[in-house]
Amino acid sequence: MEQPTKKERPKYGDEIEVTVSDLAFGGRGVARADGFVVFAPDTAPGDVAMVRLRKVRRRFAEADLVEVLTPGPGRVPVECPFVPACGGCRLQHVQYDEVLEAKRQQVIEHLARIGGLTDVNVLEADPAIARFGYRNKMEYSASPGPDGELILGFHRRGRWDEVVDINPCMLATDAGNVAREAVRAWAVDCAIPPYSQRTNEGVLRHVVVREGVFTGQLLVTIVTASGADDLVDLLANRLPDDVPGLVGIVHAINDGVSETTQGLASRTVWGRDWIEEQVEVEPGHPVTLRLSAASFFQTNSGMTGHLYRRAAEAAGLTGGEVLYDLFSGVGSIGVALGRLCKHVVAIEMVPEAVEDSHGNAERNGITNHTAIAGDVRVVLREHRGQLPEPDVAIIDPPRGGLSGGACRRIIELAPKTLVYVSCQPATFADNAKRFVEGGYQLEWVRPVDMFPQTPHIEAVARFTRADL
Repeated sequence: MEQPTKKERPKYGDEIEVTVSDLAFGGRGVARADGFVVFAPDTAPGDVAMVRLRKVRRRFAEADLVEVLTPGPGRVPVECPFVPACGGCRLQHVQYDEVLEAKRQQVIEHLARIGGLTDVNVLEADPAIARFGYRNKMEYSASPGPDGELILGFHRRGRWDEVVDINPCMLATDAGNVAREAVRAWAVDCAIPPYSQRTNEGVLRHVVVREGVFTGQLLVTIVTASGADDLVDLLANRLPDDVPGLVGIVHAINDGVSETTQGLASRTVWGRDWIEEQVEVEPGHPVTLRLSAASFFQTNSGMTGHLYRRAAEAAGLTGGEVLYDLFSGVGSIGVALGRLCKHVVAIEMVPEAVEDSHGNAERNGITNHTAIAGDVRVVLREHRGQLPEPDVAIIDPPRGGLSGGACRRIIELAPKTLVYVSCQPATFADNAKRFVEGGYQLEWVRPVDMFPQTPHIEAVARFTRADL
Protein backbone atom coordinates (compact mmCIF):
# COMPACT_ATOMS: atom_id res chain seq x y z
CA MET A 1 0.00 0.00 0.00
CA GLU A 2 1.41 3.39 -0.98
CA GLN A 3 2.16 5.61 2.01
CA PRO A 4 0.83 9.20 1.95
CA THR A 5 3.49 11.80 1.19
CA LYS A 6 4.33 14.02 4.10
CA LYS A 7 3.38 17.63 3.37
CA GLU A 8 6.45 19.78 2.77
CA ARG A 9 6.87 22.56 5.32
CA PRO A 10 6.77 26.11 3.87
CA LYS A 11 10.16 27.76 3.56
CA TYR A 12 11.72 31.16 2.95
CA GLY A 13 10.27 32.90 -0.11
CA ASP A 14 7.14 30.75 -0.30
CA GLU A 15 3.82 32.48 -0.80
CA ILE A 16 0.99 30.99 1.24
CA GLU A 17 -2.63 31.86 1.92
CA VAL A 18 -3.52 32.63 5.54
CA THR A 19 -6.51 33.81 7.55
CA VAL A 20 -5.64 36.44 10.17
CA SER A 21 -7.15 35.82 13.60
CA ASP A 22 -5.93 38.74 15.73
CA LEU A 23 -3.14 41.28 16.30
CA ALA A 24 0.15 40.67 18.05
CA PHE A 25 2.19 43.22 19.99
CA GLY A 26 3.74 45.60 17.48
CA GLY A 27 0.65 45.61 15.27
CA ARG A 28 1.36 42.51 13.17
CA GLY A 29 -1.49 40.24 12.17
CA VAL A 30 -1.41 36.70 13.55
CA ALA A 31 -2.34 33.65 11.46
CA ARG A 32 -1.74 29.91 11.83
CA ALA A 33 -0.61 27.66 9.01
CA ASP A 34 0.79 24.13 8.90
CA GLY A 35 1.30 23.97 12.64
CA PHE A 36 3.14 27.21 13.17
CA VAL A 37 2.29 30.87 13.70
CA VAL A 38 2.69 33.43 10.92
CA PHE A 39 3.15 37.12 11.77
CA ALA A 40 2.32 39.53 8.95
CA PRO A 41 2.26 43.33 9.16
CA ASP A 42 -0.39 45.36 7.28
CA THR A 43 -3.02 42.68 7.85
CA ALA A 44 -6.21 43.00 9.90
CA PRO A 45 -8.32 40.52 11.87
CA GLY A 46 -10.46 38.47 9.51
CA ASP A 47 -8.32 39.11 6.43
CA VAL A 48 -7.73 36.24 4.03
CA ALA A 49 -4.37 37.18 2.58
CA MET A 50 -1.51 35.97 0.44
CA VAL A 51 1.79 36.48 2.26
CA ARG A 52 5.43 35.83 1.40
CA LEU A 53 7.61 34.22 4.07
CA ARG A 54 10.80 36.11 4.83
CA LYS A 55 11.87 34.32 8.01
CA VAL A 56 10.96 30.75 8.98
CA ARG A 57 11.67 29.17 12.35
CA ARG A 58 10.50 25.90 13.89
CA ARG A 59 7.42 27.37 15.55
CA PHE A 60 6.78 30.62 13.75
CA ALA A 61 7.35 32.57 10.57
CA GLU A 62 7.46 36.23 9.65
CA ALA A 63 5.93 37.30 6.36
CA ASP A 64 5.22 40.28 4.14
CA LEU A 65 1.78 41.01 2.77
CA VAL A 66 1.45 40.28 -0.94
CA GLU A 67 -2.28 40.75 -1.42
CA VAL A 68 -5.46 40.92 0.62
CA LEU A 69 -7.68 38.32 -1.04
CA THR A 70 -10.76 38.93 1.13
CA PRO A 71 -10.81 41.89 3.53
CA GLY A 72 -11.85 41.02 7.07
CA PRO A 73 -14.44 42.96 9.09
CA GLY A 74 -11.60 44.56 11.02
CA ARG A 75 -10.10 46.28 7.96
CA VAL A 76 -10.82 49.92 7.10
CA PRO A 77 -9.47 52.19 4.32
CA VAL A 78 -6.34 54.13 5.28
CA GLU A 79 -6.50 57.91 5.17
CA CYS A 80 -2.77 58.67 4.87
CA PRO A 81 -1.08 58.36 1.45
CA PHE A 82 2.22 57.44 3.10
CA VAL A 83 0.92 54.20 4.63
CA PRO A 84 2.44 51.59 4.61
CA ALA A 85 5.81 52.99 3.43
CA CYS A 86 6.18 55.19 6.52
CA GLY A 87 6.87 53.27 9.69
CA GLY A 88 4.67 55.45 11.90
CA CYS A 89 0.98 54.52 11.50
CA ARG A 90 1.09 50.73 11.59
CA LEU A 91 -2.56 50.28 12.56
CA GLN A 92 -4.35 52.85 10.45
CA HIS A 93 -5.86 50.03 8.38
CA VAL A 94 -7.54 48.38 11.40
CA GLN A 95 -10.96 49.32 12.76
CA TYR A 96 -10.46 51.39 15.92
CA ASP A 97 -12.52 49.25 18.31
CA GLU A 98 -10.48 46.24 17.17
CA VAL A 99 -7.27 48.11 17.96
CA LEU A 100 -8.42 49.04 21.46
CA GLU A 101 -9.41 45.46 22.26
CA ALA A 102 -6.16 44.14 20.79
CA LYS A 103 -4.15 46.48 23.01
CA ARG A 104 -6.13 45.31 26.05
CA GLN A 105 -5.53 41.67 25.14
CA GLN A 106 -1.82 42.31 24.71
CA VAL A 107 -1.63 43.65 28.27
CA ILE A 108 -3.41 40.50 29.48
CA GLU A 109 -1.06 38.25 27.49
CA HIS A 110 2.11 39.96 28.72
CA LEU A 111 0.96 39.77 32.34
CA ALA A 112 0.28 36.05 31.97
CA ARG A 113 3.30 35.09 29.85
CA ILE A 114 5.99 37.26 31.45
CA GLY A 115 4.54 37.99 34.87
CA GLY A 116 2.77 34.71 35.48
CA LEU A 117 -0.26 36.77 36.53
CA THR A 118 -3.58 35.42 35.32
CA ASP A 119 -7.14 36.56 36.01
CA VAL A 120 -6.00 40.17 36.36
CA ASN A 121 -8.81 42.69 36.00
CA VAL A 122 -7.71 44.44 32.81
CA LEU A 123 -10.42 47.01 32.12
CA GLU A 124 -11.62 48.28 28.76
CA ALA A 125 -9.15 50.62 27.10
CA ASP A 126 -9.95 54.31 27.20
CA PRO A 127 -10.23 55.60 23.61
CA ALA A 128 -8.28 58.63 22.45
CA ILE A 129 -10.00 61.99 22.26
CA ALA A 130 -8.55 62.52 18.76
CA ARG A 131 -7.16 59.85 16.45
CA PHE A 132 -5.20 62.22 14.22
CA GLY A 133 -3.38 65.50 14.76
CA TYR A 134 -2.58 64.72 18.38
CA ARG A 135 1.23 64.64 18.65
CA ASN A 136 2.90 67.59 20.35
CA LYS A 137 6.42 66.49 19.43
CA MET A 138 7.70 65.31 16.04
CA GLU A 139 11.24 64.34 15.05
CA TYR A 140 11.83 64.43 11.30
CA SER A 141 14.87 62.92 9.60
CA ALA A 142 16.57 64.60 6.65
CA SER A 143 18.01 62.59 3.79
CA PRO A 144 19.03 63.14 0.15
CA GLY A 145 16.59 61.92 -2.49
CA PRO A 146 17.57 60.21 -5.77
CA ASP A 147 18.74 63.50 -7.27
CA GLY A 148 20.17 64.91 -4.04
CA GLU A 149 16.99 66.81 -3.19
CA LEU A 150 15.91 67.21 0.44
CA ILE A 151 13.72 64.45 1.83
CA LEU A 152 12.22 65.37 5.20
CA GLY A 153 10.11 62.81 7.03
CA PHE A 154 10.40 59.41 8.68
CA HIS A 155 12.46 56.31 8.01
CA ARG A 156 10.91 53.85 5.62
CA ARG A 157 9.67 50.87 7.54
CA GLY A 158 12.52 48.44 8.11
CA ARG A 159 15.17 50.72 6.60
CA TRP A 160 17.86 52.68 8.44
CA ASP A 161 19.16 54.46 5.34
CA GLU A 162 15.97 55.54 3.58
CA VAL A 163 13.52 58.29 4.51
CA VAL A 164 9.96 58.79 3.26
CA ASP A 165 9.13 62.40 2.43
CA ILE A 166 6.10 63.45 4.49
CA ASN A 167 3.75 66.37 3.84
CA PRO A 168 1.49 66.56 5.68
CA CYS A 169 1.87 64.13 8.59
CA MET A 170 -1.58 63.21 9.84
CA LEU A 171 -0.36 62.60 13.40
CA ALA A 172 1.14 66.10 13.64
CA THR A 173 -0.97 69.16 14.36
CA ASP A 174 -1.64 71.74 11.67
CA ALA A 175 0.78 74.12 13.40
CA GLY A 176 3.44 71.41 13.55
CA ASN A 177 3.10 70.73 9.84
CA VAL A 178 3.45 74.45 9.10
CA ALA A 179 6.66 74.60 11.15
CA ARG A 180 8.21 71.63 9.36
CA GLU A 181 7.46 73.04 5.92
CA ALA A 182 8.86 76.44 6.90
CA VAL A 183 12.14 74.76 7.85
CA ARG A 184 12.09 72.79 4.61
CA ALA A 185 11.72 76.03 2.62
CA TRP A 186 14.71 77.55 4.45
CA ALA A 187 16.87 74.49 3.77
CA VAL A 188 15.94 74.44 0.08
CA ASP A 189 16.45 78.20 -0.38
CA CYS A 190 19.85 78.05 1.30
CA ALA A 191 20.83 74.88 -0.61
CA ILE A 192 21.71 73.07 2.63
CA PRO A 193 22.72 69.50 1.77
CA PRO A 194 20.80 66.83 3.72
CA TYR A 195 22.81 64.28 5.67
CA SER A 196 23.26 60.82 4.20
CA GLN A 197 23.40 57.85 6.54
CA ARG A 198 25.11 55.84 3.82
CA THR A 199 28.00 58.21 3.16
CA ASN A 200 28.01 60.15 6.47
CA GLU A 201 28.12 63.35 4.44
CA GLY A 202 25.85 66.37 4.46
CA VAL A 203 24.66 69.02 6.92
CA LEU A 204 20.97 68.91 7.88
CA ARG A 205 20.16 65.84 9.98
CA HIS A 206 16.93 66.34 11.94
CA VAL A 207 14.14 68.82 12.54
CA VAL A 208 12.34 68.57 15.88
CA VAL A 209 9.07 70.45 16.38
CA ARG A 210 7.72 70.69 19.93
CA GLU A 211 4.36 72.28 20.66
CA GLY A 212 2.30 73.39 23.61
CA VAL A 213 -1.08 72.40 22.18
CA PHE A 214 -3.06 74.24 24.85
CA THR A 215 -0.80 77.32 24.88
CA GLY A 216 -0.12 77.62 21.15
CA GLN A 217 3.65 77.82 21.71
CA LEU A 218 6.11 76.11 19.35
CA LEU A 219 9.81 75.37 19.66
CA VAL A 220 11.90 74.23 16.69
CA THR A 221 15.23 72.43 17.06
CA ILE A 222 17.52 72.08 14.04
CA VAL A 223 20.10 69.28 14.26
CA THR A 224 23.05 69.60 11.88
CA ALA A 225 26.63 68.55 11.44
CA SER A 226 29.13 71.16 12.65
CA GLY A 227 29.93 74.23 10.59
CA ALA A 228 26.35 75.33 9.88
CA ASP A 229 26.02 78.14 12.45
CA ASP A 230 25.73 80.97 9.94
CA LEU A 231 23.12 79.13 7.88
CA VAL A 232 21.01 78.27 10.92
CA ASP A 233 21.24 81.88 12.12
CA LEU A 234 19.33 82.87 8.98
CA LEU A 235 16.28 81.13 10.41
CA ALA A 236 15.91 83.94 12.93
CA ASN A 237 15.11 86.29 10.04
CA ARG A 238 12.30 84.20 8.55
CA LEU A 239 10.90 81.48 10.81
CA PRO A 240 9.19 83.78 13.37
CA ASP A 241 7.16 85.35 10.56
CA ASP A 242 6.36 82.01 8.90
CA VAL A 243 5.40 79.99 12.00
CA PRO A 244 2.62 81.43 14.20
CA GLY A 245 3.23 80.78 17.88
CA LEU A 246 6.97 80.21 17.52
CA VAL A 247 8.78 81.07 20.76
CA GLY A 248 12.25 79.70 20.09
CA ILE A 249 14.78 78.20 17.68
CA VAL A 250 17.48 75.85 19.00
CA HIS A 251 20.51 74.60 17.07
CA ALA A 252 22.02 71.25 18.10
CA ILE A 253 25.15 69.69 16.59
CA ASN A 254 25.67 65.99 15.92
CA ASP A 255 28.99 64.96 14.37
CA GLY A 256 28.60 61.30 15.32
CA VAL A 257 27.21 58.42 13.30
CA SER A 258 24.32 57.79 15.69
CA GLU A 259 20.93 59.16 14.62
CA THR A 260 20.03 60.96 17.83
CA THR A 261 18.51 64.27 18.83
CA GLN A 262 19.21 63.89 22.56
CA GLY A 263 22.23 64.82 24.65
CA LEU A 264 23.76 67.07 21.98
CA ALA A 265 25.58 70.36 22.42
CA SER A 266 23.11 73.11 21.58
CA ARG A 267 22.56 76.85 21.53
CA THR A 268 19.52 79.08 21.36
CA VAL A 269 19.42 80.88 18.01
CA TRP A 270 16.32 82.96 18.62
CA GLY A 271 13.84 83.37 21.46
CA ARG A 272 14.07 80.75 24.19
CA ASP A 273 14.70 77.02 24.58
CA TRP A 274 11.44 76.09 26.32
CA ILE A 275 7.69 76.11 25.84
CA GLU A 276 4.75 75.94 28.19
CA GLU A 277 1.95 73.40 28.16
CA GLN A 278 -1.17 73.04 30.31
CA VAL A 279 -2.57 69.94 32.01
CA GLU A 280 -5.93 69.84 33.73
CA VAL A 281 -6.69 67.14 36.30
CA GLU A 282 -9.07 69.12 38.49
CA PRO A 283 -11.80 70.73 36.38
CA GLY A 284 -11.18 74.47 36.19
CA HIS A 285 -7.69 74.22 37.72
CA PRO A 286 -5.15 73.63 34.92
CA VAL A 287 -1.46 73.65 35.78
CA THR A 288 1.08 75.21 33.44
CA LEU A 289 4.31 73.29 32.89
CA ARG A 290 7.58 74.58 31.46
CA LEU A 291 9.16 72.08 29.07
CA SER A 292 12.70 72.48 27.76
CA ALA A 293 13.74 71.23 24.34
CA ALA A 294 15.16 67.96 25.71
CA SER A 295 12.76 67.24 28.59
CA PHE A 296 10.34 64.32 28.58
CA PHE A 297 6.60 64.91 28.39
CA GLN A 298 3.69 62.84 27.13
CA THR A 299 3.45 63.30 23.36
CA ASN A 300 -0.36 63.51 23.40
CA SER A 301 -1.34 66.72 25.20
CA GLY A 302 -5.05 66.13 24.68
CA MET A 303 -4.92 62.81 26.58
CA THR A 304 -2.37 63.72 29.25
CA GLY A 305 -4.92 65.23 31.62
CA HIS A 306 -7.08 62.14 31.18
CA LEU A 307 -4.11 59.84 31.91
CA TYR A 308 -3.28 61.76 35.06
CA ARG A 309 -6.91 61.63 36.18
CA ARG A 310 -6.74 57.86 35.84
CA ALA A 311 -3.56 57.91 37.93
CA ALA A 312 -5.31 60.02 40.59
CA GLU A 313 -8.23 57.57 40.54
CA ALA A 314 -5.83 54.66 41.04
CA ALA A 315 -4.08 56.54 43.87
CA GLY A 316 -7.38 57.12 45.70
CA LEU A 317 -6.28 60.57 46.88
CA THR A 318 -8.44 62.21 49.55
CA GLY A 319 -6.22 65.18 50.42
CA GLY A 320 -4.30 63.73 53.36
CA GLU A 321 -1.79 61.49 51.60
CA VAL A 322 1.94 61.79 51.15
CA LEU A 323 2.57 61.07 47.47
CA TYR A 324 5.89 59.95 46.01
CA ASP A 325 6.27 60.87 42.32
CA LEU A 326 9.01 58.51 41.10
CA PHE A 327 10.78 59.09 37.78
CA SER A 328 9.09 62.46 37.94
CA GLY A 329 10.74 64.19 34.96
CA VAL A 330 9.69 67.85 34.98
CA GLY A 331 7.28 67.07 37.81
CA SER A 332 4.17 66.94 35.66
CA ILE A 333 2.28 64.25 37.61
CA GLY A 334 3.19 65.54 41.08
CA VAL A 335 2.44 69.15 40.20
CA ALA A 336 -0.83 68.23 38.49
CA LEU A 337 -1.92 66.19 41.54
CA GLY A 338 -0.38 68.47 44.17
CA ARG A 339 -3.66 70.00 45.33
CA LEU A 340 -5.18 66.57 45.86
CA CYS A 341 -2.71 65.39 48.51
CA LYS A 342 -0.84 66.52 51.63
CA HIS A 343 2.72 66.46 50.29
CA VAL A 344 4.56 65.44 47.09
CA VAL A 345 8.09 64.05 47.01
CA ALA A 346 9.39 63.96 43.42
CA ILE A 347 12.53 61.98 42.52
CA GLU A 348 14.24 62.24 39.15
CA MET A 349 17.68 61.33 37.78
CA VAL A 350 18.21 64.30 35.42
CA PRO A 351 19.24 67.46 37.36
CA GLU A 352 17.86 69.82 34.70
CA ALA A 353 14.46 68.12 34.94
CA VAL A 354 14.54 68.51 38.72
CA GLU A 355 15.11 72.23 38.29
CA ASP A 356 12.13 72.33 35.94
CA SER A 357 10.16 70.41 38.56
CA HIS A 358 11.01 73.00 41.25
CA GLY A 359 10.01 75.83 38.96
CA ASN A 360 6.80 74.18 37.78
CA ALA A 361 5.66 73.63 41.36
CA GLU A 362 6.50 77.19 42.36
CA ARG A 363 4.83 78.82 39.35
CA ASN A 364 1.64 76.86 39.99
CA GLY A 365 1.53 77.65 43.69
CA ILE A 366 2.17 74.05 44.73
CA THR A 367 4.02 74.67 48.00
CA ASN A 368 3.78 71.10 49.31
CA HIS A 369 6.29 69.82 46.75
CA THR A 370 9.84 68.53 47.31
CA ALA A 371 12.00 67.56 44.31
CA ILE A 372 15.20 65.51 44.68
CA ALA A 373 17.81 64.72 42.04
CA GLY A 374 19.19 61.21 41.87
CA ASP A 375 18.62 57.58 40.99
CA VAL A 376 15.34 56.41 42.55
CA ARG A 377 16.99 53.29 43.96
CA VAL A 378 19.77 55.28 45.62
CA VAL A 379 17.63 58.17 46.86
CA LEU A 380 15.10 55.85 48.50
CA ARG A 381 17.95 54.11 50.34
CA GLU A 382 19.95 57.18 51.36
CA HIS A 383 16.97 59.32 52.39
CA ARG A 384 15.13 56.61 54.32
CA GLY A 385 13.91 58.21 57.56
CA GLN A 386 14.61 61.76 56.35
CA LEU A 387 11.50 62.11 54.22
CA PRO A 388 7.85 61.66 55.18
CA GLU A 389 6.70 58.07 54.75
CA PRO A 390 4.59 57.67 51.60
CA ASP A 391 0.97 56.60 51.54
CA VAL A 392 1.02 56.39 47.73
CA ALA A 393 3.80 56.06 45.16
CA ILE A 394 3.18 56.84 41.49
CA ILE A 395 5.80 55.24 39.24
CA ASP A 396 6.22 56.45 35.66
CA PRO A 397 9.42 54.77 34.46
CA PRO A 398 10.99 54.85 30.98
CA ARG A 399 10.25 52.04 28.51
CA GLY A 400 12.92 49.85 30.08
CA GLY A 401 10.92 49.71 33.31
CA LEU A 402 12.36 49.38 36.81
CA SER A 403 15.54 47.55 37.71
CA GLY A 404 15.35 44.77 40.26
CA GLY A 405 17.04 47.07 42.78
CA ALA A 406 14.48 49.84 42.26
CA CYS A 407 11.63 47.35 42.71
CA ARG A 408 13.17 46.11 45.96
CA ARG A 409 13.58 49.66 47.31
CA ILE A 410 9.96 50.51 46.52
CA ILE A 411 8.76 47.30 48.18
CA GLU A 412 10.89 48.13 51.25
CA LEU A 413 9.37 51.63 51.25
CA ALA A 414 5.99 49.86 51.52
CA PRO A 415 3.45 52.53 50.50
CA LYS A 416 -0.05 51.17 50.92
CA THR A 417 -0.86 51.98 47.28
CA LEU A 418 1.33 51.79 44.18
CA VAL A 419 0.25 53.34 40.89
CA TYR A 420 2.26 52.23 37.87
CA VAL A 421 2.02 54.27 34.64
CA SER A 422 3.35 51.96 31.93
CA CYS A 423 4.34 52.62 28.33
CA GLN A 424 5.68 49.10 27.70
CA PRO A 425 3.59 46.04 28.66
CA ALA A 426 6.53 43.61 28.71
CA THR A 427 8.59 45.53 31.27
CA PHE A 428 5.42 46.35 33.23
CA ALA A 429 4.57 42.64 33.44
CA ASP A 430 8.03 41.85 34.78
CA ASN A 431 7.82 44.63 37.38
CA ALA A 432 4.25 43.63 38.32
CA LYS A 433 5.47 40.11 39.08
CA ARG A 434 8.12 41.52 41.42
CA PHE A 435 5.61 43.71 43.26
CA VAL A 436 3.17 40.82 43.68
CA GLU A 437 5.98 38.62 45.00
CA GLY A 438 6.83 41.48 47.37
CA GLY A 439 3.39 41.48 48.98
CA TYR A 440 1.28 43.66 46.69
CA GLN A 441 -1.99 42.76 45.00
CA LEU A 442 -2.58 43.94 41.44
CA GLU A 443 -6.17 45.18 41.66
CA TRP A 444 -6.70 46.41 38.11
CA VAL A 445 -5.05 47.72 34.97
CA ARG A 446 -6.57 50.35 32.65
CA PRO A 447 -5.10 50.77 29.13
CA VAL A 448 -5.27 54.37 27.91
CA ASP A 449 -4.81 54.96 24.18
CA MET A 450 -2.26 57.75 24.07
CA PHE A 451 -0.98 56.70 20.62
CA PRO A 452 -3.81 56.13 18.11
CA GLN A 453 -2.86 54.52 14.77
CA THR A 454 0.23 52.97 16.37
CA PRO A 455 0.83 49.76 18.35
CA HIS A 456 2.14 51.58 21.44
CA ILE A 457 0.26 50.86 24.66
CA GLU A 458 -0.03 53.06 27.75
CA ALA A 459 -1.68 51.72 30.91
CA VAL A 460 -2.37 52.71 34.51
CA ALA A 461 -2.28 49.99 37.19
CA ARG A 462 -3.26 49.99 40.87
CA PHE A 463 -1.43 47.83 43.44
CA THR A 464 -2.36 47.66 47.13
CA ARG A 465 -0.94 45.97 50.24
CA ALA A 466 -3.49 44.19 52.40
CA ASP A 467 -1.04 43.82 55.32
CA LEU A 468 -0.67 47.58 55.95
